[in-house]
Amino acid sequence: MKTIVITGPSGSGKSYLSNKLSTLFYNSIVVKTDSYYRDNILIKFLSVFLYDIYDRPLSINKNEIKNTLRSINKRNRKISFYNYDFKRKHSSKITINIDYKSDNQFLILEGIFSHRIGINNNETINILCKDKKEICFKRRLKRDQYERGRNTREVKRKFNTSWNLFYKNIGSYLNSNKVIILDQEDKNSYEKLVLQLKKIK
Repeated sequence: MKTIVITGPSGSGKSYLSNKLSTLFYNSIVVKTDSYYRDNILIKFLSVFLYDIYDRPLSINKNEIKNTLRSINKRNRKISFYNYDFKRKHSSKITINIDYKSDNQFLILEGIFSHRIGINNNETINILCKDKKEICFKRRLKRDQYERGRNTREVKRKFNTSWNLFYKNIGSYLNSNKVIILDQEDKNSYEKLVLQLKKIK
């Protein structure tokens, strides 16, 4: 099963793209790095001193993400996934039965940290979502107010921190790997991407 890694700054359309691709390539499996935030004592302690702790890879349980990916690649029937409740700051584990019958299937890893969990990106299909900063902020604001109970001032502060941290570290990834750029301003960008993925399948 081919693995697609979708990364990009906050609000750039990563989740939207992963949902579209999982529908188009029927039965594809989506793993969201946002679901694997830690809720242990260390993270809660550090969050007192680092306001933006959840915008850093330290806050993600990379080992559990890799365990989930490994289980899927082994085609295990019962797969452990995680879910993170942002309002309660609580992580929970669920087990899901996976159907591997379809050949038209990708494993999609999606999230702002998806390119930084320590897998071999020379063996994956790497996609970077891009859009204007102001548009990304509007998407982030709408999501965080509705799903995470945050006010505008808090969202703006977190968004700017997240945006700056993402672009501070993306250069080495782009230089070291073959990456498909999905530019939301280019109306034909999505169609070009789909054609590339169909050729790979």
